[in-house]
Order: sequence, then structure tokens, then C-alpha cells
Amino acid sequence: MILLRLIAVAAVFLLGAARAGEQPPARPGVLDEVRKRGYVSCGIAGDSPGFSQHDDKGEWSGFDVDFCRALAAAVFDDPSRARFTVLPAKERLSTLEAGWVDLLAGGVAWTEARDTSRGLLYVAVSFHDGQGFMTRAQKSVASAKELADRSICVQEGTVYELDLAEYFGARDAAVKPQLFPTFEAAAKAYDAGQCEALTADLSLLHALRTKLSGPSEHAILPDMVAKAPRGPIVRQGDDQWFSLVRWTLFAMIEAEELGVSAVNVDRMLKSESSNIRRLLGVDGEFGGGLGLPANWAYRIVRHVGNYGDLFERNLGRGSPYAMERRLNALWSNGGLMFAPAVR
Repeated sequence: MILLRLIAVAAVFLLGAARAGEQPPARPGVLDEVRKRGYVSCGIAGDSPGFSQHDDKGEWSGFDVDFCRALAAAVFDDPSRARFTVLPAKERLSTLEAGWVDLLAGGVAWTEARDTSRGLLYVAVSFHDGQGFMTRAQKSVASAKELADRSICVQEGTVYELDLAEYFGARDAAVKPQLFPTFEAAAKAYDAGQCEALTADLSLLHALRTKLSGPSEHAILPDMVAKAPRGPIVRQGDDQWFSLVRWTLFAMIEAEELGVSAVNVDRMLKSESSNIRRLLGVDGEFGGGLGLPANWAYRIVRHVGNYGDLFERNLGRGSPYAMERRLNALWSNGGLMFAPAVR
């Protein structure tokens, strides 16, 4: 009898210890919250030419905006189920970390500190940005090396100033930086002819060129002297949401490589290519791990397009900015954009 009581007491003790070590019920995943809410909540930079901007009717457009719509298309088969929250630069990461938005679409360059010192994760690179130079076309400057000993407008106290000095210092070349308190002031001075070149991220230079007097009179050099990769950011702790956001981008890149676009995606459902059939969900069941149906990538391409469509419409030849693909070209065309296969 005593032995039975001891066994019972031990069992109760062990059960209590096991319960004490249990984790609290898991918080619902972001995908579950998104479905319950009925839309994807996307943090954007606001009026950022080519990336996020709105018209007189309040309609949003841009590279980052379209990525959020692609995510909504994957989840809901409806790109209109993306809602946008404009976040000041100093508040973007903390707002995401606090859970007020589901992701940041872009606008914050990927660095080690941002990726490791907060509860956030960069998903992938959606746009390879970086510091470059704009000059007057008639100067016939072919590369950044030829700007040695020439005056260059630059915003003071920024990474642009530091990278400018490092680039020319590494080549034992002199540089004549003309420092200004803001980028706007540096751009105004360049437009007034106070400097022979202006340096900043390529995305800023392309946007600025459209506002200058005689945009065609200005050329953006092919060099990129410092990198500033950017892409969607999510909170740590939800692997499924991380994967869903990442594979939304991968699907668009893979679609471009396979020649699948919004124009031909319905016709491509009958393709004999096994790669295309898997991507579009005709063969196999490759959406389950993402919590999505097999045709999730078809939804993205049908509603928003492939990566090339996204780029050209918002930043490239179909936009006022006429930006070259450069590193944002597919790997097969000399760029860095590639995606694992859907298989």
C-alpha cells in the first residue's frame, strides 16, 4: 500500500514538473492573423519615387507596393487586399518589431546590425541598390575613376561621404567633395552647376534626374562604388511567414526566367515544361509548406506579373526613371537575381 502511494506521489510530481516546463500556447502565426483580418498590412516608406507613391486619388503604386500586392495575391487571390502604412525612416523597424505591420516591403538597406540586433529578419534582396554618380552628359565621363580631381556634391555626415573618400583613397586619387547638409541641398547645387557630379544611391539619382532642368542632359555612370541591398523584412519567430514572403519574391524571379508573365500565364498552364507546370501548380503540391494552395505562384503572376514586369513597370523603361537593370538583371543576363526552383 505504501509503495502504491509513493508511486502515485511520484507520478503527480513528475506530471507537475512536466507542466511547469511547458511553453505557453503559441501565438497565432502571421498568416493566420492575416487571413482572419482579411488583408496584408504592409509598411512602406511613403512618397519614394518608383517604390511607393500615391496619386491625386490616393492610389498607391511602385515597386514595394506591387510586392505587397503580390503577397496579397498569393494569400487571397486578390491583390487589392494589401493595406499600406507610411512609416518615417526612424520608426520603420521599431513599428514592425512591435507588430503593427506584417512586413516592411523595402526602403531599409540590409546591414549586419539591422539584421542581428533586433527581432527582425531580412527575407531576401528584392532590389540591389548602391552608391553611384550622376554627371552632365556633355562632360563625356565614362566611369567614376574619371571623377578624380573633380568637384562632387555630397550630403555631409552620411555614408555617401565616407564611401566617396574610401573609393578614391583606395585608388590613390584625389577627390574634391563639396559638402551640403541635406541631399536636397546637394542636388540643388549640382543642378546649379556648382559641382561636376552628384553622388548618392542610384535609386535617388534616377528619381532626381526626372526633376532636373533638362533630364536628358544628365547621365548616371555605370559604376556602383558601394552596395545597399534592400528587400522585405519580417519579425523573427514565424518561419512559415518568413518563407511565404521569401517565396513570393522567388516565384516572381523564377517566372521571369521561365518566360511566364501576366500576359501569357493562362496559356502557360498548358505548357509541357515541367518547371513551368510545377511553378503554376499544374503538377505537384508545392504550396502546402507555405500554407497556400498549389496555384499560389499562378495567382502572383496573373495579378501582378513576374519580377521583370515589376521592375520595368515601376523603375525601368515603362517608368519615368528609365533605370537599367544592372545587378537586378537575372543571373543568366549578368545580374544577381536568381531563385531556387519550385520542386
